[in-house]
Amino acid sequence: MSQDWNTKYGPRRVRRDPPTLEEAIFAAAGITEDQSEQAEIAASLMGMPIETVTAEVKKAGRAQARSITRVIAGEQGAQRSVVVERRVVRKFGNDKRTGT
Repeated sequence: MSQDWNTKYGPRRVRRDPPTLEEAIFAAAGITEDQSEQAEIAASLMGMPIETVTAEVKKAGRAQARSITRVIAGEQGAQRSVVVERRVVRKFGNDKRTGT
């Protein structure tokens, strides 16, 4: 699905794709914990029959129940985020500044 329109720089096109079923279920799980409501939300996002989506929501619910979530608690039980960044170190053969 795409939509075209003209701008002063020429025609522009935006591609719009509906979400995948997995994405719709993930979004519905963030809204509510009730699986029947998740199935309704995901089905409305996808435009699919609720019976098909209900089976997939149950599969996702079982997989989520098996996974373990670990949260780091700080002072007074407040949750905090841990950000890990990778630093790239560049090594050069002969450094002209040091003469090595």
